Amino acid sequence: MKILEKISDLFGKYLAIIVLAVAALSLFLPKSALWIQTSWVNYLLMVIMFGMGLTMKPKDFTIVFTKPKEIIIGCAAQFIIMPALAFVLSRVFNLDAALTAGVVLVGTCPGGTASNVITYFSKGDVALSVGMTSVNTLLAPVLTPAITFLLLRTAVSVDIVSMFLTIIEVIIVPIGLGFVINKFFGKFTAKASKFLTVVSTIAICMIISSVVAHNSEKILTTGAIVFVVVILHNLLGYGCGFGLGKLLKLPPSKTKALSIEIGMQNSGLATSLAGSAFPSLAMATVPGAIFSVWHNISGAILAGIYRRWNSI
Repeated sequence: MKILEKISDLFGKYLAIIVLAVAALSLFLPKSALWIQTSWVNYLLMVIMFGMGLTMKPKDFTIVFTKPKEIIIGCAAQFIIMPALAFVLSRVFNLDAALTAGVVLVGTCPGGTASNVITYFSKGDVALSVGMTSVNTLLAPVLTPAITFLLLRTAVSVDIVSMFLTIIEVIIVPIGLGFVINKFFGKFTAKASKFLTVVSTIAICMIISSVVAHNSEKILTTGAIVFVVVILHNLLGYGCGFGLGKLLKLPPSKTKALSIEIGMQNSGLATSLAGSAFPSLAMATVPGAIFSVWHNISGAILAGIYRRWNSI
């Protein structure tokens, strides 16, 4: 039992290094991870969400719904800061039409489930993170096309039913199931939660391996400038979220959640939308694919920092 606890602690402590190693292996030796199908990603996310649910209690959710200020702030920041950063960076680095479209779509998409995972690893406010992701995702079918059109003057169609069903399936149901089990079998989940870091780390490494391996050719053939834009977009998002949390004097756990939610996007949705909205611009899908890889790596590194920095 103690050995497993030590392994769990090591996984949590060296998450960033593990993720970097896995990403590098999958990028340069994609065959090593091609067996992990992209269709498995949602199921792996569900496993992580279920683990989160096992650690949550009723008070975590009542605080969010009785004091919704942070959720409103997070949603407003998500759809103002990230699209603006995407558009400005595209102009500053003089990206062509295809790459600009891809970067802007990343910026106008809501936060993804990865933000909930990284908040969990960061010891942030998971309930707030899930609340912001849920509301952002439900607003996205209206705001993502509207903001994209405002910035690019191009129409983008978003499948509202598909997005709604995805958030229910991947986020709400697994967390709810874990929450209910924790409610009725608290003693068991208290013991099991000690090993959740191992399970979650394995799951997130499999997700990253799949995304990197299946997009390795696109990633390796793309110019360095796109990597610079994607990395800056992500890091500036983290920084703006952190600064906003400090400005509003939010507690550390909420500041972490806000920073991560703003900085991490639903890049999978962005990649999908780029393919359907800009069929003649093949490279428009590249920024979303790169972001899918990078934000998991940067998120893991940030989680390692935030886990140790409880007095932000």
